Amino acid sequence: MAQILDGKWVRDQILSEWKDRATALASTKRPPGLAVVLVGNDPASEIYVRNKIKACQEMGIYSEKHTPPDTVTTEELLTLVHSLNERDEIDGILVQMPLPRQVDSRRILMALHPDKDVDGFHPVNVGNLVANIPGPRPCTPAGIIELLKRYKLPIAGKNAVVIGRSDIVGKPMALLLLHESATVTICHSRTHNLPEECRRADILVAAIGRPAFVTEEFIKPGATVIDVGINRLTQAAEMQMVFGDAPTRTIIGDVHPLQVSNVAGAFTPVPGGVGPLTIAMLMANTIQAAERHLA
Repeated sequence: MAQILDGKWVRDQILSEWKDRATALASTKRPPGLAVVLVGNDPASEIYVRNKIKACQEMGIYSEKHTPPDTVTTEELLTLVHSLNERDEIDGILVQMPLPRQVDSRRILMALHPDKDVDGFHPVNVGNLVANIPGPRPCTPAGIIELLKRYKLPIAGKNAVVIGRSDIVGKPMALLLLHESATVTICHSRTHNLPEECRRADILVAAIGRPAFVTEEFIKPGATVIDVGINRLTQAAEMQMVFGDAPTRTIIGDVHPLQVSNVAGAFTPVPGGVGPLTIAMLMANTIQAAERHLA
């Protein structure tokens, strides 16, 4: 039976360790500060932001939420970002994506001060990641590395395959695995013989946004499978295709939830696997930014 990698267990460890550091800052200088910018009323984004604010409260991090309307212009949003950049009590700025179409997301990202970019997406921080220079790392990939290490799953010398080449997960995930001395392959929509490439992986990371796309033919027996996807099934036919006559659920990942346990040595469930790690690493990045600012 494959080992289930519990992201909540790892999250709780990370938060406990970093809460002590946040408490130390608050008692000697000031609490770490995080500003979250949520544009419009996207339901999924509202849930994400609510969870982030709740985590800040539990960690002793000062937080504030800015909610411009979905009619906001690029220039108006830039004004807000610049004002947050100038405030000493704000250590981290998070602009919740996606932004409305009329907003130039790249300009907003570039406007963040690199040292307050707790998502790790600013080009300066991307460069630091490539060069393996300390700095904020994208939260989801960094959380996955923490999970592998805390479960004592070896990375060095292993073949790692990442399905997906996004700036948020795929590319930084590949770089972090490379820095841990894995041999890394990035696959994507134009990769030939995708199942064959994936079967080479001792560590397989699926981050493509396609429900139950990775089936057992993609998985090397005994491999560690990390499922980054969060997909909602809305049609009964979709659920039957995945689960057959078994009990169904509506939230699944990019990996087939029934087939992975037949082949993998260890895997992350959805929900409860990678998801909890993202907010934990956001808290860690915010506290670390405060430590740099207050040093």
